[in-house]
Amino acid sequence: MWSDSLAVLARTDRVRQDVFRPTSAGWEPPIDVLETETELLVVVALPGVRREEVEFGIANGELLVRGIRRWPASLRPARVHRIELPHGRFERRLPLPPGAYQLVGHDHSDGCLVLTLRRVG
Repeated sequence: MWSDSLAVLARTDRVRQDVFRPTSAGWEPPIDVLETETELLVVVALPGVRREEVEFGIANGELLVRGIRRWPASLRPARVHRIELPHGRFERRLPLPPGAYQLVGHDHSDGCLVLTLRRVG
């Protein structure tokens, strides 16, 4: 039973490391990319990140999303037992499918940034 519990914890830790990969620019948030006939929808998981702490844009055939997740002020005096959500600077670069795209919409709610890109030309 104990070895089963340790195996579950090890798998959970591997998943966390795969999802929130550290990079030289900080960490990379996980994303989903969905394509309709006319648009690309990019969902970026950013729980706890304020809207004003995120910037995004398209350049050189890739989408760039970057920003910072700050420690909530109420948690600063707390004693830490475990930290799994990364904090600090993050950056995610996503090569776009062939073609030109225009950012036509964005929504930041429920811990996710949803970007809508339309193929142009």
